[in-house]
This record gives sequence, C-alpha cells and structure tokens, in this order.
Amino acid sequence: MNDKEILLETRNLKKSFNKLDVLKGINTKIYAGDVIAVIGPSGCGKSTFLRCLNLLETPTAGEIVLEGEYVFKNERSYLHQQVKELKEVKKAAQKSGEAFDESILENAEAEYRTLKAQEREIEKRIDKNINQHRQKIGMVFQQFNLFPHLTVLQNITLGPVKLKKLPNAEAEEKALKLLKKIGLEDKANVYPSTLSGGQKQRIAIVRALAMEPDIMLFDEPTSALDPEMVGEVLKVMIDLAKEGMTMVVVTHEMGFAKEVATRVLFMNEGVIKEESAPTEFFSNPRDPRLKDFLSKVL
Repeated sequence: MNDKEILLETRNLKKSFNKLDVLKGINTKIYAGDVIAVIGPSGCGKSTFLRCLNLLETPTAGEIVLEGEYVFKNERSYLHQQVKELKEVKKAAQKSGEAFDESILENAEAEYRTLKAQEREIEKRIDKNINQHRQKIGMVFQQFNLFPHLTVLQNITLGPVKLKKLPNAEAEEKALKLLKKIGLEDKANVYPSTLSGGQKQRIAIVRALAMEPDIMLFDEPTSALDPEMVGEVLKVMIDLAKEGMTMVVVTHEMGFAKEVATRVLFMNEGVIKEESAPTEFFSNPRDPRLKDFLSKVL
C-alpha cells in the first residue's frame, strides 16, 4: 500500500480525434516523488496521454484529478451515447411493433440531465482555475520549443514574470541559480540558435522548473538529440529524481526506465497493458505484447 500523497489521478481517460480512438480508458495514480517511465510502440497514445494531463489536448471523456481537484471531468458523454442508443432501440421497436419500456429511456435521460448539470458546475470552477492548475505541471517537449527571439535568460524568466507576477530581478536571480545548477550560467545572455541540442533541452528543463511545478512531464526529451548529448540531459533528469521531483517521462531510454523510474507503464493500443516496479517489469513481464516489445528494444 502506498501512503504517499496522490498528486495526479486519471480515471477512464479517453481521447478521440474524429473517429480515431487514441486513448481508450487510462486509469492510473501518480504519487508524490514518483518517477514514472511510460514506454510503448510508436502511435500507442503515450504523447497524447501526457498532453492530456496538462490539457494541451482536451480529453474526450473521463476524469483528471490534480491534488484533489478536478481539472477535467466528463462522464456524461457515456450517458449521452446511451440515450442515443436507447432512442434507436425505441425507433426500431416502433417499426417492428415490438414493446419498448419507456421508463428505461426516461430514467437514462433524467440521469443524463442531472449529471450534465453537475459537471457544468464543476467545469465553471475548472475554467476559473485552469491557469493555476497548469502552473503546477511543467512540460518538456521533444523539440525544446524555446523562443528563438529571446535570450536564454529571457526564455526562463518569461513565465515567472508574466504568469506568477514575479519581479524581474527576483526571476532573473532564480533563473541564474538554475542555470548554474546545470552548468550553463555562461549561456544566460545568448540566443537558442547558438546552443547545441543538449544545451537547448537542459535550458527547456530549467525553464519548466522556474515555474516551481509540483509535477514535471517529459515527452521523449532525448529522442531529438545526437547520441553524445543524451547523457547530459539524462543527468539533469536523474538529479531531479534524486531531489524528489515527481516526474512522468515518455521515453525510449530503457536504461533510465530501469535505473531511475519507480514505476514503468507499458502502453499499447490506447490503454495501459502493464505497470509495475522496474525490477518486476523487466524481469517478469506478463503481457504478451510487452514481452515482444522488450525483446526488440533490450
């Protein structure tokens, strides 16, 4: 039993793009201090899952709870679908002359209306606090996403100054401390175009940390890097893990998953097929698709 605080929880989380179901019901809990490695084949929904956690993508259905508060809730879509199906059944029954119990449809419609009203009230609170929620979740992207027209220091201080209303001097002082921590304080006044890929990604991590998030999300942070630059980025992430930062990392770095993660999730076809501590995960996989996947990547 885990007695740590649950920072983030997803319940039956789903995401569809038109008729393509990418996430088909993700249920997981992320505890304070967790380092979760999310692995799986390309196209299985890993990055979409991550982007839904901080609402860069709006989920289609399910729930996301951050530190005890809803940041997304939509269960009524299931009931709406049920009502539609019952209406089709009723129509077919009327055509064929078969009996149809009207009370079933009436009850479903009443339940849908009640849940819709409840969820709309929750959505009003979510909309009011959405920026505060987002500030609690840092995000590091595969392609760095630094602003090319701003210096390194300006990239790092932009969020704290604009969103957290920190005075410029205080934001710069914190930024310089973070840059010193990763050995790049001499790059404070240069532009991103002058940096290597590894340096850009370390700056991107520091930029997210400057907002003092409770959770950090990493979307394949090393996959766009040359092999010799991977180590310097992983070192920053390993140091963060040692300091107790809660992290969810979509990665192809199996060494990181084995040595640093507290839990590994294997995703395939839009669901979590298996999750466990690294030792159990890698030494005793149960899911056939996971066994096949590991045989190809280890």
